Amino acid sequence: MSAEGSKTSSNCRENASVPGEETPGIARERRGRTGARKRKKAKPLDDTSLRDLALSYAARFATTGAKLEGYLLRKIRERGVAEDGDGRIQTLDVSALVARLVELGYVDDEAYARSKTRDLTARGYGARRVSQALWAAGVDEMTQQDTAPSQATLRRAAILLAKKRRFGPFGIEADEEEPSEIVHKRREKQVAAMLRAGHSYEHAAFILDAANEEIVDEWLIEAEDEEGEGPGEW
Repeated sequence: MSAEGSKTSSNCRENASVPGEETPGIARERRGRTGARKRKKAKPLDDTSLRDLALSYAARFATTGAKLEGYLLRKIRERGVAEDGDGRIQTLDVSALVARLVELGYVDDEAYARSKTRDLTARGYGARRVSQALWAAGVDEMTQQDTAPSQATLRRAAILLAKKRRFGPFGIEADEEEPSEIVHKRREKQVAAMLRAGHSYEHAAFILDAANEEIVDEWLIEAEDEEGEGPGEW
């Protein structure tokens, strides 16, 4: 076989495909294209491109002023700042841009706090976990107080977690012959789990020590009646 024929045969073997499998030659070509894309550097930011980034981020994600400002500052560090016509580095006022978007209503810390609170309590988390999440997002103390979950919401969240984890009266029926040490240790673990989820010890203890589910339901109804809330959804 000629050298040319041997080379052709080798290429054919290399590019021969197995159903559902990418050939080595195509894989190398794809990696080469990906590498070229990675090497392409984004342009430095100016007022217009920074504003576009801010608007795009606010449109895609529920955010706070602090989170948006942190995102923009990170992008400036990554991409740098463009020069003006005289070759001088431009000054980008991130705080003023964020304040303007807040003024226009594109960013709303209170709306974010209410949404985040609803989401976390609906997943069974308590007040402390809600507060931690809001602090991390830069929500100030006054806004947190204004959007704090009601007592009924917190009880509902604690019950939801207990049901999901089969704690207290929502778990297996207690065995009267089970050693007290084992019972005590199981209760301690369940209390710890509820505290980690942000619930108060008072709520955790009430649910875990309840003799049956009906007592827990009445406890929730009591809070709903006091606050004029209707029955919540599980």
